[in-house]
Amino acid sequence: MSRYRIVGSEAECEPGSNGLVLRNLLGITDPEEMTRVEQGLLRQLYEDVLSDPVCHERLTTAMLTAWHGRWLGNVYAWAGAQRSVNISKDGFVFATAAFIPDLLNEFQRQQLDLLTPCRPNSVDELLNALSSVHVELILIHPFREGNGRIARLLCDVMAVQAEIGPLDYKVLDQSPDDYFVAIKLVLVVTLNR
Repeated sequence: MSRYRIVGSEAECEPGSNGLVLRNLLGITDPEEMTRVEQGLLRQLYEDVLSDPVCHERLTTAMLTAWHGRWLGNVYAWAGAQRSVNISKDGFVFATAAFIPDLLNEFQRQQLDLLTPCRPNSVDELLNALSSVHVELILIHPFREGNGRIARLLCDVMAVQAEIGPLDYKVLDQSPDDYFVAIKLVLVVTLNR
């Protein structure tokens, strides 16, 4: 896994994958096959979540954890659990694993309790709500893998609550490095306030 630097037992890769595929319950060694499996399961999760009336209520970190488990539970043993390893990407260190429970509690109180259900009075209010929850969840990075996709699902559910969603991520998909740079810039701006 070249995208992240990981320390701990969750860093294990599937034997025969040349270090490119995380150890998984399906024995998949080909990164492209794993991508297809994860994408197919994510589509199913989207259908399930967006058709559930609960998605119109206040969202919780317990829901996010359950979504993660429903999505990847048949693929990875650690799906639906908070990560126990520290992760960094391109020199950027995400929240220390030991602090994740407290950070998720704070995320619940300061983000989800205040911003969901998402009923903004203006486009600016909507953009602030979506960017706030997305960036905060990415910085916490509560799961071993799939944090960006769960953050997108969270934003899509909020956009549905605001009666405009789901969102279009084509630009992000075309420039993933720009997306990560933007996350870092939001962090810098937030810290300098």
